[in-house]
Amino acid sequence: MQKSQDHAYPTHWEADVVLRDGGTARIRPITPDDAERLVSFYEQVSDESKYYRFFAPYPRLSARDVHRFTHHDYVDRVGLAATVGGEFIATVRYDRINDQGLPAKDPEDDQAEVAFLVQDAHQGRGVASALLEHIAAVARERGIRRFAAEVLPANSKMIKVFTDAGYTHKRTFEDGVVRLEFDLEPTEQSMAVMRGREQRAEARSVQRLLTPRSVAVIGTGRAPGGVGRTALRSLLDSGFTGRVHAVNHAFPEGMQRLDPEGVPAVRALREISDPVDLAVIAVPADSVPDVVRDCGQHGVQGVLILSSGYAEAGPDGRERQRDLLRQARSYGMRLIGPNAFGLINTAPGVRLNASLAPQMPGAGHIGLFTQSGAIGIALLSGLHARGPGDGGIAGISAFVSAGNRADVSGNDLLQYWYEDPDTDVVILYLESIGNPRKFARLARRTAAVKPVVVARGARHNGTAPPGHAVPTVRVPDSTVAALMRQAGVIRVDTVTELIDAGLLLASQPLPAGSRIAILGNSESLALLAYDACLTERLRPQRPHVLTSAATPDDFRAALADALAGDDCDAVVVTAIPWVGEGAAVSPGGGEGAALAAALRTAAEAHPEKPVTVVHLAMNELAETLAAPAPAPAPAPAPASGPDAPAGDRAPRPEDPAPAPARPPESAPPPRSPSQPARPLSPPGPPPTLAAPQPAPARDPGTITPPRRRTAPLRIPAYPAAERAVRALAEAVRYAAWRREAADPGRVPEYDDIQETAAGADIERLLGRLTLDVPTGRSVPVPPEDAEALLARYGIHTRPVLAAPDPDTAVRAAARLGYPVALKTTAPHLRHRADLGGVRLDIAGERELRRTYAELTDFLGSPEELRPVVQSMVPRGVDTVIRAAIDPAAGAVLSFGLAGAPSQLLGDIAHRLIPATDREVAEQIRSIRAAPLLFGWRGSQPVDTAALAELLLRVSRLVDDHPEVVAVDLEPVVVAAHGLSVLGASVRLARPPATTDLGPRRLPVY
Repeated sequence: MQKSQDHAYPTHWEADVVLRDGGTARIRPITPDDAERLVSFYEQVSDESKYYRFFAPYPRLSARDVHRFTHHDYVDRVGLAATVGGEFIATVRYDRINDQGLPAKDPEDDQAEVAFLVQDAHQGRGVASALLEHIAAVARERGIRRFAAEVLPANSKMIKVFTDAGYTHKRTFEDGVVRLEFDLEPTEQSMAVMRGREQRAEARSVQRLLTPRSVAVIGTGRAPGGVGRTALRSLLDSGFTGRVHAVNHAFPEGMQRLDPEGVPAVRALREISDPVDLAVIAVPADSVPDVVRDCGQHGVQGVLILSSGYAEAGPDGRERQRDLLRQARSYGMRLIGPNAFGLINTAPGVRLNASLAPQMPGAGHIGLFTQSGAIGIALLSGLHARGPGDGGIAGISAFVSAGNRADVSGNDLLQYWYEDPDTDVVILYLESIGNPRKFARLARRTAAVKPVVVARGARHNGTAPPGHAVPTVRVPDSTVAALMRQAGVIRVDTVTELIDAGLLLASQPLPAGSRIAILGNSESLALLAYDACLTERLRPQRPHVLTSAATPDDFRAALADALAGDDCDAVVVTAIPWVGEGAAVSPGGGEGAALAAALRTAAEAHPEKPVTVVHLAMNELAETLAAPAPAPAPAPAPASGPDAPAGDRAPRPEDPAPAPARPPESAPPPRSPSQPARPLSPPGPPPTLAAPQPAPARDPGTITPPRRRTAPLRIPAYPAAERAVRALAEAVRYAAWRREAADPGRVPEYDDIQETAAGADIERLLGRLTLDVPTGRSVPVPPEDAEALLARYGIHTRPVLAAPDPDTAVRAAARLGYPVALKTTAPHLRHRADLGGVRLDIAGERELRRTYAELTDFLGSPEELRPVVQSMVPRGVDTVIRAAIDPAAGAVLSFGLAGAPSQLLGDIAHRLIPATDREVAEQIRSIRAAPLLFGWRGSQPVDTAALAELLLRVSRLVDDHPEVVAVDLEPVVVAAHGLSVLGASVRLARPPATTDLGPRRLPVY
């Protein structure tokens, strides 16, 4: 049990959670001030639910009951409530008990009895499951390791809450009562259950925003123009299938319709008799709180706030934004914005354009999220230019521009798009990442089933844009990009690259490898594509160049040949306007459409290989390739009666559409003899082509193959070879990651790891070291404590003995045994052998005294240098291992060679924590100096297996204990057999309340 100083109100237990139906609730500790709320809550609970809770009729709570259920010490007796609109909808409490089930008196008692009560109107929303996650986390924090619950057999819903949680449990039946006992230590199953519920709940909350049945635009202007009126026009022009209401308190009394739109008009939301699912708010910031209150009281499910004047306006606006978020969540509503651009859903059954976009984008399969309205406009405009209209190559499924993203963020959209059947590619423009550890987890999971393309703004200045209250970036942008790629994210730098990569991934299959065929009617353009492939580390074949007078049939034949070959994984077609007498199509006379039809015909015969087109001055080609192919005309039917033969009857509506005619795969169309193709030999030898490697077998239950629809083939076209090849290279790298993700490796278990003991050490150290330290700031762990903590995870450091004077140095060397090293530990000389701060292989006392004198004579006094003595270790390669919690990337494991390679050249490899054995093996080999570890120029290879194990142990330490915010091992000398850790430091900090390792909760920025 804990002492009295722990009895203060624990604010860090407060949390907002998303429930199963997509609504939100606030979970917080119950206080004595909640007496009236508790009584009111209990009065609304049915007699049956009361009976299930108390095992007897219990119509009302006595004054003693109310006092007992509202007064807690927050250690041995804890009560939590779920609230909506400030009122209780459910409660949970635990009481610490001993082995006999009596109130605990021994501090070693680690069991508690737990009980729930959920208001009948809110049963089935997942409230009890969310409360169980939070009360279990509270209990673990207070030293409780097991819960016990007694439930009536008829209370199947509550039994299911316990048994479905994923904890290790025991179930018994005695005296007509089911007794459940379960350990509170998180298990792999309990974490999977929690994250599965989180995904379904957050996805549902986004779905409710994107599929409203009714929308109210609050702040609709009386005159045309203005933000509110523009949003209303966008809704109507998009063909929204639900109800629309215009709301403005300044409308004249008695006004019932807004013209010329013909929309029902009211002065206040309460005048609308029907439910409102989504409120679009376009009023001044000072008026927003009143509007949000009205929305909450009316039962609105979500609010989209277009109004500005919040965190982007300075400290006062940031506080106004936090108040707004608290208010919206108190009513169970999700919030997009403030300062948002809007949201769009192109689904035929919805047709929602609740944004300031002037036109509805075409329907398609790209999901688009931006934090910036300006970038949102640029992306929508760029996609429209590349393929307008429903079914075009650039069509989107949904668009959300969240502005200051006080609530709904890119993480929420990743949860939704993960299982959305209408979204094949996810495009994100992010200027900040509020919960990086969660983002990495969600991005990795989503990327395993569909591509995730990300561009980040504000990458280099170390600050987030105004309105984004998140920690600043500490690691280089190149590191963040590498970590995103490890999670399967396709990281690009510009809006143009976002569109280029998105279009290719949305329209083409993933390539099986990096072997690229290049063909076209321009030698120069083909060479540019070839060079671009080499720059992107692809393996291009010799370009196949047709003559400048090549016809569409020549292109079709050449593309069919390339796609049919076993030595090609993708094709880049280059095209310029053709010239020559007798051409099938005269220049400028529909040549683009004819060539597009020819390329489509060839590509449709091999739908498993991607094709991309580079064109110059052929806009018609790009437009035709981007648009859906025209439906083939039905064959004439001479007979249509019921007795007609099946092959001759007229087509019926239920019949499948006839497939377009394709050339026989065994006999590709012959090439025109008058225009023979000629291979082009680029400068230098052609790259060596490796035999294709079969993709590893996949478990269809873990990674869903990309969905390929039966819609007519669309081919992306680019006005520059570099852009086309860069997009194709991203697809190649992503496809390789997908193959590797099918077998990501494992996080090994080591029998000698003492996780529980390490946790106790950390708690003791934090209690001792953080007494006068501000919350959230990290503290260094004293060297002897750091060594002991690392030893709990099997990480053993070489002893280091202080040597403040020569005599002490001699005694230390005698204790350790010669030969020894004499080193300074002053910050400016630490690990600086090049400055003379490290002296090695000291064989005896006389040499040690002479070396000590030289060190202090040349570099400073012993007080300044702080010398230490350490025993020598076998020769090897000096490396450095670090792990840290970074606000921009989450938990990061870093590795490099010590000294110049890492410090001067930045040759460091990074992996996200927890790292698997496969990821660590790749990490070691990925640095440019890796040959030094594997026997470069005849040197002896070192023990990389021991090095990989050390990296995995450090990863486990940081992953198991979020309080460990930094570990630094330098140098780690890796010898031919084994390794030695010569220096180590650890930093600790109280973990933030929004850690991704605890119970699910919505972030607060």
